[in-house]
Amino acid sequence: MTEETPADDSGLGERERAVLAVERRSWPGPGAKERAVREGLGLSPTRYYQLLNALLDDPRALAHDPVTVNRLRRVREEKARRR
Repeated sequence: MTEETPADDSGLGERERAVLAVERRSWPGPGAKERAVREGLGLSPTRYYQLLNALLDDPRALAHDPVTVNRLRRVREEKARRR
């Protein structure tokens, strides 16, 4: 759990909610999402994806945004099956 104060009932911190919000968006082309992560969240893409992966296993994230989390879990599982 982060040290940030949750601003909603999910128990997620502001940064965690921001990561999920980035994933809800549609991105116009290569690099746009990574640029938004660096500029908007102040994270490297590597750190962003580490946080995102941890969020996918967090029941609070599922409660906060079930559509996004379930979609990303399916994508992750499909990639794991192909390996």
